[in-house]
Amino acid sequence: MLALERQVCFALSVAARTVVAVYRPVLEPLGLTHPQYLVMLALWQHGQLSVKELSGLLQLDPGTLSPLLKRLEAAGLLRRERDPQDQRNLALALTDTGKALRAEAERIPAGIVERLGMPVEELMSLQEALTRVIAASQRALKVPGVDESTVA
Repeated sequence: MLALERQVCFALSVAARTVVAVYRPVLEPLGLTHPQYLVMLALWQHGQLSVKELSGLLQLDPGTLSPLLKRLEAAGLLRRERDPQDQRNLALALTDTGKALRAEAERIPAGIVERLGMPVEELMSLQEALTRVIAASQRALKVPGVDESTVA
């Protein structure tokens, strides 16, 4: 039971690192890191978002997002502005340059599938399974009496 190669946490950790490494050379010509790409995907899909909404979508702490957003703003891809409805919140909006980058980014998914050399159906099935693992993990973390720091 304790064999390293049998651990879900190990497989997920290695898969995450190596898949992100596959993305790196594909994203580099766009001037994006993988976390920045995820931010852009959310904004391309949803349009203007608050930092709080983006944090929820990406399941990242706002403090983790802040440096990413500053770099994307410095690159001219998005604007961070005070929300007119609530000045306490930051609203994020794509610039024209950020919107235009989407056309180049549309080639990324097919390029990743090609680099991985796996059938699209298998990757879609994996994505669905991982989504179920995420939901199950989130439920497990909400169980009373479970210390989140000890969950494998």
